[in-house]
Amino acid sequence: MYSIEDAVLKTLQGDLPLDSRPFNAIAQQLGLQEEEVIRIVNYFLKKGVIRRVGAVLGHRTLGFAANAMILWAVAEEQVQDMGKKLSSFPEVTHCYHRQAPAGWNYNIFTMVHAPSREICLEKIKTISQETGLDDYQVLFSTIEFKKTSISLDL
Repeated sequence: MYSIEDAVLKTLQGDLPLDSRPFNAIAQQLGLQEEEVIRIVNYFLKKGVIRRVGAVLGHRTLGFAANAMILWAVAEEQVQDMGKKLSSFPEVTHCYHRQAPAGWNYNIFTMVHAPSREICLEKIKTISQETGLDDYQVLFSTIEFKKTSISLDL
């Protein structure tokens, strides 16, 4: 049997209702009061169960036809600083450090979206120049097979 918190969390994993008061719509769906749903969401935020409630934009629908994963070769002693610096660029939407296999230098991965490949490459070049990172590879997406948020099996 689900707890009230589980039910709210499960509902939050899907799309929010297109409503001027989405938490009220969720509350009605679950047989709760709007204030109770908001209290539970705030509890989840405070405890770090969720980081935020927000929209996921369909970047292709908005005209961002080019999206690239950039693989950066960063010296291990610079990973923290460069990760923060790369993350500070508004055009960078994702930034991860990953353990590189032996013989592979690329250990920080970022995503950049732009209306065209040319603009995307210009943005990447600017990032390279401003960070001093010149060893990188650019992988453009060709087909999107799946894009979803994490879904917990409650």
